[in-house]
Amino acid sequence: MAFFGLIPDRSPAPEPVPTAGESAAETARLAALQPAYPGPRELRAQAVHRLQIGLFGLAGMLLIVSLANVIMDRAKQVERTTSGTPAAAAASPSPSPSAANDPLVDMGVAPELPVNGGGAGGAKPARQAPRPNGN
Repeated sequence: MAFFGLIPDRSPAPEPVPTAGESAAETARLAALQPAYPGPRELRAQAVHRLQIGLFGLAGMLLIVSLANVIMDRAKQVERTTSGTPAAAAASPSPSPSAANDPLVDMGVAPELPVNGGGAGGAKPARQAPRPNGN
């Protein structure tokens, strides 16, 4: 009995027995139809081939799983950065309340002006002198 095709059977191949009415050509034809037992060299080549196929299959599956893992990690990273942006912008304190409401200040087109008059020392508007009541 062959052990997974690695150890050949020691029993010889059965020889076709010619009957009384068969010729030598018929005997050769029957011998060609009989299964040929592979030698130890062929059995070793088959075992190496099976081993190569198995290792390439394992390497291919490892590559596919690794690629899927990289794709999932990138997707999670992108999801964290896109979902975290509005929360991070709302959590950061703005210099003045008008900056959050003014898109021109955000783009840098208009200067940022303080809303409550207590910002800079010279930012208060000058008071006009009272008019005399004479016409």
